[in-house]
Amino acid sequence: MEKTPQGTSVGVDDPYEFAGVCDYLTGDGNCRYAFDHYEHDPAFARERANEEYACPVVDPESGWSWADCPHFRSRNRDRECVRCGLEEKRLAHDDERPLLEEHHLSYSRDGDTLSHEITVYLCRWCHSKVHDSWARITDDAAVDPEAIAALEERRSREQSELGFESAAERYDRDE
Repeated sequence: MEKTPQGTSVGVDDPYEFAGVCDYLTGDGNCRYAFDHYEHDPAFARERANEEYACPVVDPESGWSWADCPHFRSRNRDRECVRCGLEEKRLAHDDERPLLEEHHLSYSRDGDTLSHEITVYLCRWCHSKVHDSWARITDDAAVDPEAIAALEERRSREQSELGFESAAERYDRDE
């Protein structure tokens, strides 16, 4: 199983199983990284420019996979835990700790250098289980009771904020 630099588990054997489409891929199959960040890797950018910025992974004849691209990045955009399915509930103007945390699946390539950024969302409870034990992201996991309680507490506060209270009711209560 993949490990963090501190030696804790990330919960998967192959991070690319959880990787989606590259964040730099445009809708027409071009590499935005080569165009927007030319100065970071000029050789890569020149190669992509010679191919009119076409992403080689998208071309079925190239034989490239996401793992072959030196600038691949895939961050999960779904705001729910990939392990238990808990959905995020954030309240505006509230700085409470979020229910979901970004979890990095890939840390090193060939054992020494930072590799591709592949991230998913895990709830705080699943995140600690994955890092502190042998729990896997692919486990069939139920939502932790503490997570349900935190979610319901946020929902009830949200519902109370949506309620209407007239000024007369507020002033009567203050007296």
